[in-house]
Amino acid sequence: MTLVSTHWLDENLSKVKIIDCSWHMPSTGRDGYREYLKEHIPGAIFFDLDKNSEPNTDLPHMLPKSSYFQEVISNFGIINEDKIIFYDNSDIFSACRCWFTFFYFGHDPIKLAVLNGGLKKWKLDNKSISKTNELPKKSNYIVNEQKNLVKNIDDINKNIADQKFEVIDARSKKRFEGLEPEPRPGLRSGHIEKSKNLPFVECINKTNNTFKSKENLIKIFEKAGFDKSKNPIFTCGSGVTATVLSLAFRLINDNYSPIIYDGSWSEYGKIK
Repeated sequence: MTLVSTHWLDENLSKVKIIDCSWHMPSTGRDGYREYLKEHIPGAIFFDLDKNSEPNTDLPHMLPKSSYFQEVISNFGIINEDKIIFYDNSDIFSACRCWFTFFYFGHDPIKLAVLNGGLKKWKLDNKSISKTNELPKKSNYIVNEQKNLVKNIDDINKNIADQKFEVIDARSKKRFEGLEPEPRPGLRSGHIEKSKNLPFVECINKTNNTFKSKENLIKIFEKAGFDKSKNPIFTCGSGVTATVLSLAFRLINDNYSPIIYDGSWSEYGKIK
């Protein structure tokens, strides 16, 4: 599916599991869970991007161990056969990160989709809102980790020389070019050598947080100078907005499995 409309979800609320993945940069002062408690799509479960990440690292929201993820999703009452729809109230990027996380842990990609436009579009279309937070019955979710969907820092450094894949950075142009400081302290400015820049916001319609059309996305990737003969690997500040580009690329290539550099600039920017 990859993307579903607000109309489709409204017609299929009882047939899918819905996950609210709302997450915000610390500098915003916003709290995704508190906002979820105030309003969410009926039946939605809240997935905490920070809490449900690897605790034994100083890098932000890295993918957790498979055993941990399996337990968390079982507690959500989700089974492997479920169709899952992800959304957020944070410009669609955290929904894409959650979509990628389930993809990585082996949920059938055909059964995973992001709500196009997220909560913003849902409310613009006057769809129903809930405050009810029901505890689901525990299930027995089984993980099938797809380790090939993540690159590490050694892979990235080796690729600078052999150029087996394209590295595309989802950060803003100024951050990529080192013209403005990183929002996280202790990181140098700049970008990975030989990487290219495609700010994730270029793939999104600002008015309603929906993805741009397939035709426009093709033009956007071409303008970024992407070499179609090489596999794209997406990176960003902390592995979140990179997943927006990975989903956008899947929209123009159904056979593409999203691959990211999970450490992203939060890791690479520590290199002096």
